[in-house]
Amino acid sequence: MIDLSKSLSEELVACFGDRIKVSEPGTGMVTIQVPVDEWLETAQTLRDDPRFTFSQLTDLCGVDHLGFGQVEWETTDATNEGFSRGVEGLGPGRFDWKNRPESTDAEQRFGVVVHLLSTHHNMRLRMKTFAADEGLPIVPSLVEIWNSANWYERETFDLFGIIFEGHPDLRRILTDYGFIGHPFRKDFPLIGNVTVRYDEDKGRVVYEPVEIEPRVLVPRVIRDDSRYKADDIDKAADEAADSLASGAE
Repeated sequence: MIDLSKSLSEELVACFGDRIKVSEPGTGMVTIQVPVDEWLETAQTLRDDPRFTFSQLTDLCGVDHLGFGQVEWETTDATNEGFSRGVEGLGPGRFDWKNRPESTDAEQRFGVVVHLLSTHHNMRLRMKTFAADEGLPIVPSLVEIWNSANWYERETFDLFGIIFEGHPDLRRILTDYGFIGHPFRKDFPLIGNVTVRYDEDKGRVVYEPVEIEPRVLVPRVIRDDSRYKADDIDKAADEAADSLASGAE
């Protein structure tokens, strides 16, 4: 029988004990981390147990923790080339393979995150797990539990290269059939691996070496300094002037 006096976090702890890690909802949603070998059993319980009844899987995506926690850009220095452009771009996708960054804050690189919805109890849950092998990341498929996971898992396989064991039709869904690599992996080059174009003479699509020069993009940074404070003061003055003019009329 459901105990309405307990929170979702308490019910999860009571049901699964120390088999999972429960995080309080810092952003409005309870999050649980599940060992990959407990993934299917936990999902089945969350769907069928009347304390939870998470009947809908609303989203599933992959996560790559390569370089997690590392800061690529310093924005406190200026050079004659522009603000912060003196900093070398060494983030994921802009380094050679031998010198690729390693995640210092995450033990496992590839993870899967799932969002669940219980319409019966009007509550949501975030569930995540990590693949054991970085070289060949494998996570059990949730299609047999929530059939909405089908295309989400195909998308995650396509973009991150995470293999969902037991999926009925695991193949690419967004990229081309001959696409090389997985574009959402953080070691995937920003310029890509090949150039694809339609050749009118040959009457087909052709693949050629990439001609784009590797480049570093400087992200837009919103800074809280006197420039913006001055703009706010001028805007307030203009609004006050407009208000007075309207009153005079």
